[in-house]
Amino acid sequence: MARDRRGNVLFVTIDQLSARALTGPLAGAVPLPAFDRLAATGTRFDNHFTVTLPCGPARASLLTGLYAMNHRAIRNGTPLARHHATVATEARKAGYEPLLFGYSDITPDPEGMDPEDPDLASYEGVAPGFRELVEMRLDDGLEWPGHLRARGHVFALDGEGPVPEIYRPVAPGNEPPRPSDPALYSAEDSDTAYLTDRTLAALDIRRGKPWFAHVTYIRPHPPLVAPAPWNRLVDPAALPAADRRRPDHPFLDAWFSAPSNRGLFWGFDGDCAGLSDAQVAELRAVYLGLTAEVDHHLGRLLDWLEATGQADDTLVIVTADHGEMLGDKAMWGKESVFDPAFAVPLWIRDPKGGRAGHAVAALTESIDIAPTILDWIGRAPPDAMDGASLLPLARGEVPAGWRDAVFLEADFGNPRSPTRIQRALGLTELQSGVAILRETHWKYVHFGGNVPPMLFDLADDPGETCDLGRDPAQAKTRARLMAKLIDRMCERRDRRQTRILIGA
Repeated sequence: MARDRRGNVLFVTIDQLSARALTGPLAGAVPLPAFDRLAATGTRFDNHFTVTLPCGPARASLLTGLYAMNHRAIRNGTPLARHHATVATEARKAGYEPLLFGYSDITPDPEGMDPEDPDLASYEGVAPGFRELVEMRLDDGLEWPGHLRARGHVFALDGEGPVPEIYRPVAPGNEPPRPSDPALYSAEDSDTAYLTDRTLAALDIRRGKPWFAHVTYIRPHPPLVAPAPWNRLVDPAALPAADRRRPDHPFLDAWFSAPSNRGLFWGFDGDCAGLSDAQVAELRAVYLGLTAEVDHHLGRLLDWLEATGQADDTLVIVTADHGEMLGDKAMWGKESVFDPAFAVPLWIRDPKGGRAGHAVAALTESIDIAPTILDWIGRAPPDAMDGASLLPLARGEVPAGWRDAVFLEADFGNPRSPTRIQRALGLTELQSGVAILRETHWKYVHFGGNVPPMLFDLADDPGETCDLGRDPAQAKTRARLMAKLIDRMCERRDRRQTRILIGA
């Protein structure tokens, strides 16, 4: 029987991998041969941004091709309405069965579901259209812990505070554990290794026809702990210090008004600003070690494609859902308005015409991924999708009228219990959103609830340390960017049915 030559899709999402971990002062701090290989054999996108955060909203945009203002799954646990198409529901119309190896963090639409349905007990649901083959959920996952139990590890499923015992480092003697102490499991049994092993086994048996695999690595997402040798692969003393300078703005005051990110590592009290320089360096080193571990196992996937003769038939896309502050401005995590949280890496290897070793400087957004995949498999994206295919850019072309700014969003509210941001700024849940317009030169950050805006001159201040949002000399720039932001929001409002006219 002749082989179906439509081609395969390997779509890899790495959780919380900031582009800043691969560029700037941290570039070259750790060998990353798989990422380098993708850059040499495919296209690297140097100005790529997630359009929203944290995990659930970011993945909702990644998989639907929609801005957060249109899909409205704006926080972890907020449902994604069932009428939204995903890259998986559309790929099924092209004859593919999209397989999920990992997690998608999509909370199901509760309409029509019984309140007792167990799918409504977790925000880590499966995006419509995918078939979950390997369950690797961070908060509610049981498959990988079950594997570790079978391998003889003993641990409780909970722990001290928000960090489960499975992520407690093993300290020598009776010393208190440190983030750089090794994990209780070996490198061969890590979550990253386990997911890769299961993915390769499942795909190898499916080589006879085109496949679509969405592989989602948890690491380097906290809690920051790594198995040997990845835990001490990087020397903290060799790393540049984090830039703790931050602008004077009420948002920063609110961000630091209460402990946060207690899940950063075992035993952390949430005082990000109170971490010493040595602690910050240690945490950054463990993060980079986890990044190198993911790179190693990504290399296994690429090796398998080549060994099985599928490299020339497979679209490879590797990106991240969102970034990580990594101690800059004394902030950790991704719930922020600054570039390290939004700037993410992207590599595309297109065997149908992509340029090897090509780097794209154009501004691109995470909503472009779904249309890119659909374009490659020969399926037109739905009218509602906000993104555009990146294949022309990967092939050395710049489409006419390509965007000169990215549109980013975040929501810092909570409908059940006010967040520290709400409490400190006196905001309601509905006033807690932020919209950002970022050009190459300028970045404008618009807050709800009459919180003053931020403005950054990225040409002179790439670290976003000097806020010009209240500078009278920049009034015209603020007005221009505010108008441009409103234009983008007006142009991209949900248009799923706006081109339909009935009875007209």
